Amino acid sequence: MRLSLLAAAIATTLALTACDTKSPDKTEQNTSKPKATWVATSTERFDIYADFTLTSDLSHLSSNQRKMLTLLIDAAAIMDELYWLQAFGEKSIFLNQIPDSATQRFADINYGPWDRLAGDTSFIKGIGEKPLGANFYPADMTKAEYEKWRTSNNIMLETTRDMELYSVMERDSKGQLLITPYSKKFAPQLKKAANLLREAAALADNAEFKNYLGMRATALETDDYQPSDMAWMDMKSNPIELVIGAIETYEDLLFGYRAAYEAYVLIKDQTWSEKLSRYAAFLPELQQGLPVAEIYKQETPGTDADLNAYDVIYYAGHSNAGSKTIAINLPNDEQVQLEKGTRRLQLKNAMQAKFDKILVPIAQQLIAQDQQSHITFDAFFGNTMFHEVAHGLGIKNTVNNKGLVRTALKETASSMEEGKADVLGLYMISELFKRNQIEQGELMDNYVTFLAGIFRSVRFGASSAHGKANMVRFNYFKDAGAFSTDADGRYRVDFDKMTVAINDLSNLLLTLQGNGDYEGVVKLIEEKGVMGADLQAELDKLTAANIPVDITFVQGKSVLGL
Repeated sequence: MRLSLLAAAIATTLALTACDTKSPDKTEQNTSKPKATWVATSTERFDIYADFTLTSDLSHLSSNQRKMLTLLIDAAAIMDELYWLQAFGEKSIFLNQIPDSATQRFADINYGPWDRLAGDTSFIKGIGEKPLGANFYPADMTKAEYEKWRTSNNIMLETTRDMELYSVMERDSKGQLLITPYSKKFAPQLKKAANLLREAAALADNAEFKNYLGMRATALETDDYQPSDMAWMDMKSNPIELVIGAIETYEDLLFGYRAAYEAYVLIKDQTWSEKLSRYAAFLPELQQGLPVAEIYKQETPGTDADLNAYDVIYYAGHSNAGSKTIAINLPNDEQVQLEKGTRRLQLKNAMQAKFDKILVPIAQQLIAQDQQSHITFDAFFGNTMFHEVAHGLGIKNTVNNKGLVRTALKETASSMEEGKADVLGLYMISELFKRNQIEQGELMDNYVTFLAGIFRSVRFGASSAHGKANMVRFNYFKDAGAFSTDADGRYRVDFDKMTVAINDLSNLLLTLQGNGDYEGVVKLIEEKGVMGADLQAELDKLTAANIPVDITFVQGKSVLGL
């Protein structure tokens, strides 16, 4: 049987202390179980998160809708429990063995003993490096062993995508690899969550939302998410929103195959959503204008996508681990994307918190004085929004019969997709400014705010997909002269060189994706995806100025008065 990372860590600690323990007397057996106690290696990073309370105006909701929110939050909390199991092990067992409250809180934020914003380094004595495969695979399994298992079982990537997305690898009694679907592995928790969604559906007065909740409940119990993804794309007008399930594959750094559980409960911001609704119609036109050869833009993105703004009132699981998501682009299913596009959810209250508490103070420290007027919330909101929209551009299937881009690029796929969305988001903004479709500000606002945003997000480290994308982007733009430093060390954007660099990097990333060029991507990450001494020096300035790295939430039913 496969031990969880938590069980393995405890076993290791007990083994290390066993040599100092006397054998119990035959007539007086010691029946108490030894207990590991986790102590921090250092506490210097424990204050890198700023608290932010998640609230929203619920006065326009009906009594049934408020009852529905309590059920949705309860279901989301189960996703949190499941994510702990995927990332490390039993939450309560681990946290209860940490005597220091500050260390316990930091472990809770990170969903385990590894600092997610410092390259997953351990902050607990006696616990080593985080396994690349988290708890999705046996800790002793190698890549070669898994590939051999796939070959021997005649498993093809293209035909078993869902099987690998929604399963864990374990060992049987003989030590052989065994695949176990999530729906079997986590059956009790998933049944409970599904029943909560069905209770919520019974209270819903919006037909599309009622249908989605029922279908998502079935998806949790069967690992078949595509029907509910299609239904979610048809949900346009409900004031309450729920994203729930096994969705993103970032936690699987070994292959990038397996999805982690997460959830968001959201309240729609009708005013801001109306401002955003018109942009989705431009996707096909912008796809054709991409700065890359025709073969890499032959797919037509769906036009049924929509853009909306929300207040998020509850995060759970993967979305709540380490750095906090401020925008959502889903579904990830390529077939749904090609048929219906995607939905882009901008989490406005969380975004405003990061802008006020982190981005503005960073700009005051690092951006040239005469360019600080270009740091605006509208530009930050736009850059984040169009990053998510840009996931719909480019190509999903390789041009040379290597299958899906996601599978051809293996564990590098997520970082390349994030990097593509970063630069294509700026490409889209520049094109929409040319068409007079953006009314607020000027393009330079987006460029300068984008540069300040790199310093914000690069502090998340290089272990995540976003982190690798940030490193590649920073170093590429630096080498291209897109920004320079003044005599006082502050950064200045060069408008013309930034424009050229955006197009050139877009071309490079789209070509690597379209070719399914795994070796080329690995080379790019090795060359550009590294933290240089000059960049680290800038980040040290931000640390010295006590600027938070990210936010953590005060949230829940009591906070909302439910």
